[in-house]
Amino acid sequence: AQLPAHTLMQRAGLATARLALALAPHAQTLWIACGPGNNGGDGLEAALHLLRSGRQVQVLLMADAAALPEDAARSLQRACQAGARIETALPERLEADLLIDALLGLGARRAPEGAVAASIGRTALHRGPLLAVDLPSGLHAETGAPLGDTVVRATDTLSLLALKPGLFTGQGRELCGRLWHDDIGVDEPQRALQAPLARLAPTLAGAGSLPRRQHAQHKGSFGDVVVIGGAPGMAGAARLAGRAALAAGAGRIYLSLLDPQAAGDDGRPELMHRPAAWCDTSGLLSAATVVCGCGGGQAVAAVLPPVLEHVPRLVLDADALNAIAADATLQQALAARARRGQHTVLTPHPLEAARLLGCSAAQVQADRLNAALQIAARLQVVVVLKGSGTVLAAPARLPMINATGNALLATAGTGDVLAGWLGGRWAPTPGEDGWLPALDSVRLHGAAA
Repeated sequence: AQLPAHTLMQRAGLATARLALALAPHAQTLWIACGPGNNGGDGLEAALHLLRSGRQVQVLLMADAAALPEDAARSLQRACQAGARIETALPERLEADLLIDALLGLGARRAPEGAVAASIGRTALHRGPLLAVDLPSGLHAETGAPLGDTVVRATDTLSLLALKPGLFTGQGRELCGRLWHDDIGVDEPQRALQAPLARLAPTLAGAGSLPRRQHAQHKGSFGDVVVIGGAPGMAGAARLAGRAALAAGAGRIYLSLLDPQAAGDDGRPELMHRPAAWCDTSGLLSAATVVCGCGGGQAVAAVLPPVLEHVPRLVLDADALNAIAADATLQQALAARARRGQHTVLTPHPLEAARLLGCSAAQVQADRLNAALQIAARLQVVVVLKGSGTVLAAPARLPMINATGNALLATAGTGDVLAGWLGGRWAPTPGEDGWLPALDSVRLHGAAA
């Protein structure tokens, strides 16, 4: 509103052209696929600058030129005056050294159709670099979910003005390729006038270092962690969580396995075996940070009532979440913890989150931010919704999206490690509500991958 008309589109086009030349400095031929809105206008403006740089530029305009928005129409005129070749018929192949996707932008809310959908499908045949303007066409900017069956898969994406949550979670991370940002000259206070949907979790250098310890401290200074889990055949999950809690810096770790025949952890004898710790409601359970559910199987449901009632700091994972989702009484007991000043962190994957919400995993993945916020509000807990672009949510907080991690985390046991690490980072700071330990743990867990 403070700038003359067409200013932002000119800046966006220049930023796109500059990045295109940086990504493919030796490219001589470029295709720019432009759609019917202002995203197409950004592409037309980029064509002007690329032509001036001496490149051969072919523009594919998938829109009625007479119906373009005012700014985009001005950019079309400028591109034509610079000598751009404008095509409106989709060729068999988009043969070029670099392809620029400027078909659909921030405002897209429904599945691409018609000529635009056909253009997106044709980009899949391109084997060279593909730069998406603002976000890959066909991707929902807020959720990271494809709007339909047709979506651009970019090698690079230039996010203009502000970053979009959908580029960091759901399928967005996979589809956007390398992510670049240009604020096109609009400073942070001006951008902040638009309330953010989420914050990007900061990535700190040296995030793996443990807090500095003072010489006079002792093991009791760093809190106790009790890991409850490990039903028959799944003791390894609880052991992984215990080892992670130990590595994270907790002072003492107790393993309380649900399999009465299982022993502790011979590989790490400092992890103490404590059978049926959930019965010690006035002692260990009432003072420790508890990680419950790792490999818990169906047996964990029976131990949840005393755990939910007495534990001051609780991390619930895996089968503990499934048991709560299946039992309304346990859900009520969980929600009651916040009223007593007890703190809880839930670490569901999408299917566990779906069970808690009574919907499908596909519905959770279609709007991960909203799913995490719903669980947090309903149960009054901190939620760590795992997956590509892990989402952290809590009542009365702006959600955060974690940018670390990759698909190497898609293997058995990594969730148990995260839950245990979270418990180990939380135990030395009993005054925390779980938000900062969860954020730190998720960030480091991803960085390790």
